[in-house]
Amino acid sequence: MNKLFRSTTDSKFTGLCGGLAEWLGVNSTIIRLIVVLAALCSFGTVMLLYFIGSILVPKMPYSHI
Repeated sequence: MNKLFRSTTDSKFTGLCGGLAEWLGVNSTIIRLIVVLAALCSFGTVMLLYFIGSILVPKMPYSHI
């Protein structure tokens, strides 16, 4: 089972969406679109969860690259 990391190679802001996309095996653009659409519809709740996730999910170590 793969461990969830923030991506160091597919990063636009914090690398959380890139890491989540890699973990799920989907395109990171799809994850980013879902996060943006959800953020627009959730009155800021998704953005709060995004920042909490960025703090809790570790950055990918260089040994995994």
